[in-house]
Amino acid sequence: MPTPSTQAASAPRLALTPGEPAGIGPDLCVLLAQRPQPVELVAVADPALLTDRARQLGLPLNIEPVQLDDLAAPARPRPAGVLPVLQVALAAPAVAGRLDPANAPYVLDTLDRSIAGWRRGVFDALVTGPVHKGVINDSGRPFSGHTEYIADRLADDERQPHPVMMLATEGLRVALVTTHLPLADVPAAITRERLRMVLGILQRDLQQRYGIREPRILVCGLNPHAGEDGHLGREELDIIGPELDAARARGWQVQGPLSADTLFTPERLAQCDVVLAMYHDQGLPVLKHMGFGRAINVTLGLPMIRTSVDHGTALALAGSGRAQVDSLQLAVDEAARMVRHSLPNVA
Repeated sequence: MPTPSTQAASAPRLALTPGEPAGIGPDLCVLLAQRPQPVELVAVADPALLTDRARQLGLPLNIEPVQLDDLAAPARPRPAGVLPVLQVALAAPAVAGRLDPANAPYVLDTLDRSIAGWRRGVFDALVTGPVHKGVINDSGRPFSGHTEYIADRLADDERQPHPVMMLATEGLRVALVTTHLPLADVPAAITRERLRMVLGILQRDLQQRYGIREPRILVCGLNPHAGEDGHLGREELDIIGPELDAARARGWQVQGPLSADTLFTPERLAQCDVVLAMYHDQGLPVLKHMGFGRAINVTLGLPMIRTSVDHGTALALAGSGRAQVDSLQLAVDEAARMVRHSLPNVA
């Protein structure tokens, strides 16, 4: 497994994929390049796409073409207005706001090139812009999401990564036991084995990626009032509670199962590092209420650090100059922090 490069302590090198070329991802890359960054950002994209979008936005952009072999040198942050680009060619011209299935392979190629660079040790992390799942599937390429695609590409003959989705904003991190499942399928997916795996990844990655020596984890119950002693469901008694007891026996700082309707209070959140929700709409509405547009998506459980924006492709905003770059900037900042915490001898 590649390790962060020795120069990453002062300047990590991050791969940046814009995502769907018809969406706001290219706009965000152009906007990000207008700011001096303390990291070396390398956009993995079609240079003409970024140049055209910068022209459409009326913003200056100096593209610096690079190859993977060029990136063997120490990372070097660029001044505002300059963006290194590792070229991946579009299959068809991209029009802001207009999806084209012909460019779906391009989106996946940018991810593949970024992962290849990480395997060679030239990228310390990956930051991804928003993709459009529908148009990728319409192209004939089965695609359930960034997270699953990256995990499959990082699998080897011995191990398949088990990604854990965590969203974060100021004052709150929420990780999920299950992600994009119909609500009717959630109870069957809450098993002791799955919960043990997710808790183990949270414990390890908060220590190794965030430098939190003893992570404090608040765990939601599945049912209203955390099952109310079995009167509103037995998952807390039969599955969640026993697994949390086992985690506490290992010395982990785990509380729960707790009723989700009273867990997200300022007093409780001030005493935890992450909330573990059982399903998507149990924890994420609270987080997005607290920080919509100022939140990020972090994929835990991968050998590679990956962060992303918390929003979609916003086709109606592409090329309009109204896209906001805050979430992507936060994703870059978070990836850089995680790289530095992952370095040897970094507390």
